[in-house]
Amino acid sequence: MEKVNLQEKLDRFQDYWHPRIVGELNGQHVKLAKLKGEFVWHSHDEEDELFLVLEGAFTMEFRDRTVHLAKGEFLIVPRGIEHRPVAENEVSILLFEPVSTVNTGNSESNLTRKNLEHL
Repeated sequence: MEKVNLQEKLDRFQDYWHPRIVGELNGQHVKLAKLKGEFVWHSHDEEDELFLVLEGAFTMEFRDRTVHLAKGEFLIVPRGIEHRPVAENEVSILLFEPVSTVNTGNSESNLTRKNLEHL
């Protein structure tokens, strides 16, 4: 049982769209990531995802609407819903999702990360 300083963990990496694991509980990973630019359209057939904005702002695009998220706000994307995060500027987020979740879901791309680093 040790506390986690999110800023210290975020300072340990600079790349975008590459989540790092900072905690685990009840079969769920707590991850940190930095976003900038457009991600790939994807969905997760079996998992819901929580996106919490720590710094900055981004837009979550859905096929039928967009949701703007700013610092201190979170969004839960239900399983099976196609989505794409888009960040005009650098954004730091916390993700909470099942251990089995692959960041690009059902879409394989150069942004797919299957073996995540633990910080």
